[in-house]
Amino acid sequence: MLLAPIVLLAALQATPAPAYDPLHVDSTDQTIVDLTIHVASRNRDIPIRVYLPAQKSPQPVVLYSHGLGGSRETSEFLGKHWAERGYVAVFMQHPGSDESIWANKAPNERMAALSQAANLEQFLARVQDVPDVIDAITRWNVEKGHALMGRMDLSKIGMSGHSFGAITTQAVSGQTTSTGRSFTDSRIRAAVIFSPSAPKRGDIATAFASVKIPWMLMTGTKDVAPIGTEDVESRLKVFPALPAGHKYELVLDRAQHSVFTDRALPGDEQRDPKHHPAIEALSTAFWDAYLRGDAAAQKWLDGAGPRSILAGADRWQTK
Repeated sequence: MLLAPIVLLAALQATPAPAYDPLHVDSTDQTIVDLTIHVASRNRDIPIRVYLPAQKSPQPVVLYSHGLGGSRETSEFLGKHWAERGYVAVFMQHPGSDESIWANKAPNERMAALSQAANLEQFLARVQDVPDVIDAITRWNVEKGHALMGRMDLSKIGMSGHSFGAITTQAVSGQTTSTGRSFTDSRIRAAVIFSPSAPKRGDIATAFASVKIPWMLMTGTKDVAPIGTEDVESRLKVFPALPAGHKYELVLDRAQHSVFTDRALPGDEQRDPKHHPAIEALSTAFWDAYLRGDAAAQKWLDGAGPRSILAGADRWQTK
């Protein structure tokens, strides 16, 4: 009478666990919630878009900061994938360096308007937006009846951003200014930085010496923005300057600056359809490893996993 259960148990024990796959999703169900955070002390309204996963239990949070001229709707492909993987993805919009600076301008005036917004004042506004957003979602997580009530595990917060959003991410995740000033928010546990930037002033090693959390950098061999002086060479200076330990860099072959957004910029070359899946896979494995403590994700990330989804000319390194 006990033979069948014993045989069944033996068969179950012999079945190997599914291989870790950062692109696999069990459900595409998610909810998008648009909210606005009012910061009375700064008289500032910060729009956010929240991609809520299907899971109703508290899940880790990933914040996203858009590039110059973007919005909370920028890089939707990332917000959707991260939510499908069980993360609460909070996409911020930074007034003063968002789409409002060019939307009502004539086409021949837009580049000048964008250039004017890439300044110290807007940088300072952005790095204050991040802790204000964390403060607000922390309140809403315990506010009875709120759409975000009980949905977030705020002991596990990741930070990410592209271009001007990368500069923002670097600043709140460990980088210091040339004067030694820090904007680091200790609630952030890991960071993914799309199109990183080297500091324009001061010693680069000193600027990154205080980065204590895991960082993943992503750029491309043609990652040059239409605004600013950053080029591929300057972006590649960041990784060597980081302290060793849980640091990663991906350089996508022939990827341009807009590869980390949903749409190509006018004049861009045809996109490689493999780039977005690679971005999704590596960022997800990183979040799984460093926000969830997933051992399989860590093994995949530190082993042969990345090369299995990258093209031969893509560059991948860790330290």
